[in-house]
Amino acid sequence: MNNILLPFPDSVAMANSLSQETGISLGALCWRRFPDGESLITVDEGVQGKDVALLSSLRDPDVQALALRFTAATARELGARSVGLIAPYLAYMRQDRRFHPGEAVSAPLFARFLQESFDWLLTVDPHLHRNPSLDVLFDIPAVNVPAAPAIAEWLSRECPDALLIGPDSESAQWVAEIAERAGVPHQVLNKQRLGDREVHISLPDPSGAAGRRPVIVDDIAASGETLAEAIRQLAAQGLTAPTVIVIHAVFAGDALQRIERAGAERVLSCDTIPHPSNAIALAPWLAPALRDLLVGQHASTDHRGTRKTALGSQP
Repeated sequence: MNNILLPFPDSVAMANSLSQETGISLGALCWRRFPDGESLITVDEGVQGKDVALLSSLRDPDVQALALRFTAATARELGARSVGLIAPYLAYMRQDRRFHPGEAVSAPLFARFLQESFDWLLTVDPHLHRNPSLDVLFDIPAVNVPAAPAIAEWLSRECPDALLIGPDSESAQWVAEIAERAGVPHQVLNKQRLGDREVHISLPDPSGAAGRRPVIVDDIAASGETLAEAIRQLAAQGLTAPTVIVIHAVFAGDALQRIERAGAERVLSCDTIPHPSNAIALAPWLAPALRDLLVGQHASTDHRGTRKTALGSQP
């Protein structure tokens, strides 16, 4: 296949793994930022006639947004047949309604922003709430690759005696899936609000933790407070220090230190966002979906032509 993978600078490690998994060649992408904050993008001229996959974790979407658009447009100007985006962490998905008057509903707005530049999207476990799937937000092919199989494989190999714990009711469905795949029991913490500032979190069956290592799994660690409170409550119920696994290691500010101070034995993450805590690689699970999306670009010249026309390029 006539494909090329262009990684943003912080995604080179995952790009190398994806290249090994798929056989797709790596190209060069340079993102230089001037002292005034403006970006200069330089794209490998080898993109001519190729289907391009751009790889960028959207940990800092406001910083990366224009760079993404500049890269996609430049690749097309240099003759790329199509341009898709691999965004292992997809930002702006939580704000899917207007919670207060005048607020922007950013999930559909950001989706439209991305699909103006890209022919397809590949991501991992976006933080969707009221939107049931990416298809509701995107008109381009948008594929979600769940991290559950990768986490379950890690648990089976490294922690077969785990008790998997979900921090809240929202985590129940996918924590159950990971537990079933790994062949370990699971529980979801009960949360009881006692007042405006007092919340009690408890394990439904503390006796079920006997002889097992507690492992808390969450999709995103941003402020870290939910995980820190869960760790403190588990300690109060006599459980040993838990391992914490997060899919998206956002870790804003001192979030990681807050989780560690609360008593986590260790904190691990998937590599959707480059971070020292990365321990679970997702390239083997992303690779099949990436191959399918690129094959689809070869089979759909009409779609590519429409997208290029919409962007103002020549079909």
